[in-house]
Amino acid sequence: MPEFICSTCGETFSLTQNVLDRYPGWTPRSCLSCKNSGGSSRKGSSPTPATEEDPTTGIFTDGSSVPNPGPGGWGAVYVEDNTVVAEACGYGGETTNNRMELTALIRAVDLVPTGHATTVYSDSKLAVQTINEWAAGWERRGWKRKSGAVENLDLVKDAYRLYTSRPELSLVWIKAHVGFTWNEYADELANRGRMQGS
Repeated sequence: MPEFICSTCGETFSLTQNVLDRYPGWTPRSCLSCKNSGGSSRKGSSPTPATEEDPTTGIFTDGSSVPNPGPGGWGAVYVEDNTVVAEACGYGGETTNNRMELTALIRAVDLVPTGHATTVYSDSKLAVQTINEWAAGWERRGWKRKSGAVENLDLVKDAYRLYTSRPELSLVWIKAHVGFTWNEYADELANRGRMQGS
């Protein structure tokens, strides 16, 4: 059976030829274990959405517009052992929640040096699934979905290109508004960014 290396955990995995034949030209990026955990598995770690612990290291992002659509903001903070290494936020003009979530993920990449492995947390399941699961197929189809156009295509392309070029960054979903310190901090940054335009 053909073998591949998982871009999330680095382990070798294989798929049967009949599975690969169903998707000509497809190169799988994640093993089944990482795929089932939303792309959050890395050697020695557990899936983030299932954790009840408050993460203390990683990049935390958020974005929103109030109302939706309306004035928007994004925020990102890079933390090591509960210490802020870098942070950024910005105003998004008249926009949508989804555009601001994607913008936050794009801008977050600038906060961590190339080659430094860390986890990027987003509380937007849609944004995480877009980059981790769906964008590769859309790219193969000429950036089209089976059911129509890809929404926010400009940002989806940018985010997918960035995270594909930075395999040391593991993008995972984290539950929102359950008291995770740095997720809440990223939310505050996004609100601060939105207020910059007021």
